[in-house]
This record gives sequence, C-alpha cells and structure tokens, in this order.
Amino acid sequence: MSRLSVSTFALVMIASTPVMAQQFPKQPAPIDRGNAQEQDACRPDVDKFCQTQLQVNPNDVLGILSCLQANRTRISTGCQKVLASHGQ
Repeated sequence: MSRLSVSTFALVMIASTPVMAQQFPKQPAPIDRGNAQEQDACRPDVDKFCQTQLQVNPNDVLGILSCLQANRTRISTGCQKVLASHGQ
C-alpha cells in the first residue's frame, strides 16, 4: 500500500471509531422487583388483578406494575405501601 492509502485508511478508522461506539444505545438499569417481603405483600394482588399480564408474560415487570397501578384503589394496603416506597 502506498503511504497515502495507509494514512487515509488510518484517518478513516480513527474518525469512524466514535461513530461506531455511538451506534449501540446504553442499556437501561435493571428493574427493581423488590425484596422477598415486598413481593409477598403484592403477590395476592398480582394473582387477583393481573392474570392477563401473568398469562401473557409472567416476567413482564412493567406490565404487572402498570396493572397494580391501575388497580391501586383495590389492592391491599400492604401492596400500596410497597408501591409508594418505590415511588410508584
């Protein structure tokens, strides 16, 4: 390769490195599912009010959280406290 081609290639690689690094979005933080005691406080409410979400995807934490929020006036006091303690 000629000196110009090597220089051009090096320049292109250096210039494209930041662009390639920006192509992948930052991954979101994992969702806090609460501790075992908090899960126990909400499990009866999830079983009672969120059967659709459980059947579609039992690991859909955001869907189950949305269900609990939609049924806030009907869920147990304990589960309401868990949601409030997590800013929900």
